Amino acid sequence: MSEIQMPRLSDTMEEGVISTWVKKVGDKVAAGDVLVEIETDKAVMEYEAYEDGFLVKQSVNEGDTVPIGAVIGVIADSPDAEVADSAPAAPTEPAAKEEAPAEQPAPTEAAEPAAPAPAAEESGASGDGEGPRPRTSPLARRLAKEYGLDITRIQGSGPKGRVVRADIEAAAKNGAAAEAPAAAAPAAPAAAAPAAQAPAFDDGRASEELKVSNVRKVIARRLTESKQQVPHFYLRRTIDAEALKAFRAQINEQLASTGAKISFNDLIVKACATTLKLHPAVNTSWVDDKLLQHHRVNVGVAVAVDAGLVVPVLHDTDKATLSEISTRTRELAGKARDGKLKPQEMSGGTFSVSNLGMFGVDSFSAVINPPEAAILAVGAMRQEAVVVDGEVAVRNRISLELSVDHRAVDGAVGAAFLKDLAEILEEPMRIIL
Repeated sequence: MSEIQMPRLSDTMEEGVISTWVKKVGDKVAAGDVLVEIETDKAVMEYEAYEDGFLVKQSVNEGDTVPIGAVIGVIADSPDAEVADSAPAAPTEPAAKEEAPAEQPAPTEAAEPAAPAPAAEESGASGDGEGPRPRTSPLARRLAKEYGLDITRIQGSGPKGRVVRADIEAAAKNGAAAEAPAAAAPAAPAAAAPAAQAPAFDDGRASEELKVSNVRKVIARRLTESKQQVPHFYLRRTIDAEALKAFRAQINEQLASTGAKISFNDLIVKACATTLKLHPAVNTSWVDDKLLQHHRVNVGVAVAVDAGLVVPVLHDTDKATLSEISTRTRELAGKARDGKLKPQEMSGGTFSVSNLGMFGVDSFSAVINPPEAAILAVGAMRQEAVVVDGEVAVRNRISLELSVDHRAVDGAVGAAFLKDLAEILEEPMRIIL
């Protein structure tokens, strides 16, 4: 028998929310099977079993927030294994179970701890809900609930009168021990009343409180900390995108037979990686009053998902080809939207790119993603009238804005980086050289 503990699924994770139990109590589990989906500070991730066995207990329910290291379930060799902590996972039972033992005479409990179990089963047969809970396995409790049976009225055949799966299935087959409506009726209104009360906002705007995901909460906290603790400064530059547009069209024409397609964002990501190699002072982080120089260039690409904003990371971006960047970006974006990103796919970023051009946004200021020292905001390509060689001409242009952590990067260093980045994008052959 082994405990399942809340794992650390990201480098910034402090707690997780049980999103979905993929395996149910009593299910057979093989090493590598997905046990539960956990919502972290970045995404919803799958947590796999490390051993074979049966899931005999879910210590927490779906929707519960659990700190790292806390026990969330138990795996055993048998589906009817007795768990040391007999508290069930069902949300409606804990309060009743805690109160029941307190009503028993103290001397009897102290003198013979194991004795009340069979007696509890007999006293529970009356269905009055006043006596102690019978000894049962977690699987038996779940099956009894599914079959609509009152487990206190079923005679157990397991050790010390324990009610096991065979007892529940036999009772269901014989049509016995149907759950008494009278026993369930009083509990329903009491449990339903608090849940039915929606938060009231008498503000004249007919407002309601929405459920906030753990990802959204962490985004709110970290971005607030970023703006409060990181001294941002902003550098803006508009580039001529005529050559970039023609370069992309030429590449995609050559790649047509392969099915690959390069986006403007792929070109910008690769250009950022190339420029970071020229300006390693931007590829740094300020952490705990220490300046860290990163020797790998890992560019994060912001992706909007239903839960908020996540930033999957393209590791060693400077060494990747445009086709590799395109393929990997689309894979990571798809996994981000499906909530399937792995911790290593969201960790280790040294620089980020946030592109809102596809939404028609001309320009914007992005918030730095700590501990990175900079993030590039990319606007939409648009046609503008500009003066070229003394004459007015219509050209395609893109606005870039670099947000920089002034603790790690000086203004002149950031300006030199943006200058070279702009020149590389205006002479796009340099992206692949």
